[in-house]
Amino acid sequence: MSNRWSILFVLFFARLAMAFQFQSVAALSPIIVQSYAVSLVDIGLLIGLYLGPGVVVAIPGGTIAARFGDKRVVALSLAMMVTGSALAGLGTEWGWLVTGRLLAGVGGVIINIVMTKMLVDWFVGREIATAMGFYIGSWPLGIALALLTLPGIAAMGGLGLAWFAIVLIIALALALFLFVYHPPPTDAGPVPQLKSKNLPWLALLSAASIWAFYNAAFSMLFSFGPLLLTERGLSATMASSTVSIFIIFCGIFIPLGGVVADRTGRRDTVIMTSLVGCAILLPAVLYVPLSSAPWTFAIGGLILGLGAGPIMTLPSLILRPEARAFGMGVFFAIYYAVMMVAPTIAGAMADRAGKTDVTFLLGSGMLILCVAALALFRRVAVAPGAER
Repeated sequence: MSNRWSILFVLFFARLAMAFQFQSVAALSPIIVQSYAVSLVDIGLLIGLYLGPGVVVAIPGGTIAARFGDKRVVALSLAMMVTGSALAGLGTEWGWLVTGRLLAGVGGVIINIVMTKMLVDWFVGREIATAMGFYIGSWPLGIALALLTLPGIAAMGGLGLAWFAIVLIIALALALFLFVYHPPPTDAGPVPQLKSKNLPWLALLSAASIWAFYNAAFSMLFSFGPLLLTERGLSATMASSTVSIFIIFCGIFIPLGGVVADRTGRRDTVIMTSLVGCAILLPAVLYVPLSSAPWTFAIGGLILGLGAGPIMTLPSLILRPEARAFGMGVFFAIYYAVMMVAPTIAGAMADRAGKTDVTFLLGSGMLILCVAALALFRRVAVAPGAER
């Protein structure tokens, strides 16, 4: 298993394990509330603790990987994720659960950054949109797997068995990574010094803004879709099922978008189709009959999913190999900052307006910002080694 597709599988599985761990609190929330006698506010805190450290950890994480080596840093971060879930399972107090979640989140944030850089190293110039599409598709798959399996596991053996299942899948990802992953043949090893002043800052900020606001728009559907549909008259069960259709279709079409971009060579066309199509569709959801909502959400998942892989290839077009670790740290720091703030702003706007419709309009506006950021990226981006 030494070819780049085997490497893709290893990174895919590790990121799937990360998504599985991230979603575990939401999947087990009714049991956690009962077991620890906590509120939904506390559950929200636990969920936020996982990705929240990304704002602070992203840039140092990329820098540390550049200094000490990608494989060493990812292995240590996966070990932190294992330890975090073990603390949650072995501890009997709420503080242990919070500590374990925070530790696991720091590890998860770092692997998300460094493994993305690893994937670029292996696939740059060779089917990178296809590889990135499959890699990103691991996230909705891991979330779906957690929702499908963890409540049943907890019902059979309690929270302890569920935490053990999480430890097991991450430990398997760690073992697979240690035994299979190796740097690409062209890798020069750790970078002793980073010259951040030479980064293509404007192009990098543009690419990061596209990814951040694209995902923030996605979160509008994911987070506020069930509430919007219940306000319009659907039952809570039907509303959740309708939104799950969106997630499923998005997960299916994320890899397809990468394949289409590579096969046709029309990366920007695929991205623009995804951004503009969903910018139009989000407001349309507010007006379609409820009987058509499942189809509308399915089409939304299809269109939105197409853009993910090609968007994530944008940093590879501008970052030199020696700048990728630090550059991806900056990229993800912006992503985490937007993802932390956007749902809060959307919720506040919905509270002030007295209805959830405004969150979908906000999501549409975010996608329009992505279109503007893509135009700026194309204006200022210069390929590594190229002269203007």
